[in-house]
Amino acid sequence: MIAQLHGSPTDNNATLFRQGFQSVLNPLFKNGTLTKGPDQAVPDWDNQKALTIFEQMLARTGNKIQGVAAANDGLGNAVVSALKARKLPKIPVTGQDATAQGVQNILAGDQCMTVYKAIKAEANAAAKLAVSLAKGQKPVGVNGKTFDGRRQVPSVLLTPVTITKRNYTLLFKDGFLKKGEVCRGAYAKYCK
Repeated sequence: MIAQLHGSPTDNNATLFRQGFQSVLNPLFKNGTLTKGPDQAVPDWDNQKALTIFEQMLARTGNKIQGVAAANDGLGNAVVSALKARKLPKIPVTGQDATAQGVQNILAGDQCMTVYKAIKAEANAAAKLAVSLAKGQKPVGVNGKTFDGRRQVPSVLLTPVTITKRNYTLLFKDGFLKKGEVCRGAYAKYCK
């Protein structure tokens, strides 16, 4: 049984993340590969509310949840905390944002992955787009559209990177995180 913890229902990004989850999970639920579990948004992306929501999910399912698609690392950490508090075994938990805490959870085996969106690449793409618009030229880099709830907005879409135990050091090489933010305390032993 796979549970889903989505971000704030008032945040269009959360809507897009949810659509992404469901584009992959719904066919697997439909064909019986996976069983759909509880599915709920977390108001204001509040990690404490996520903890309460996930504890309620566990109670409703008799602790039968076997995996969680969490919309970011904070929500994923709420899942990890609830599992540890109940002394339940580790299950696959996803995240997003490539936070230090998320990477620590990955290294410890409590979270299976996070999503990294390279800020330098985003900033470079945004700068090129802005300069082209300021010069009255054709928008540079526009390669798709994003629905903002009302209309399709021309967009520069970059490819995010899945971060796991295999490639987490990319975050250090890119300067996104410092090794000292991740590889400290109880987590130092997991670092390369």
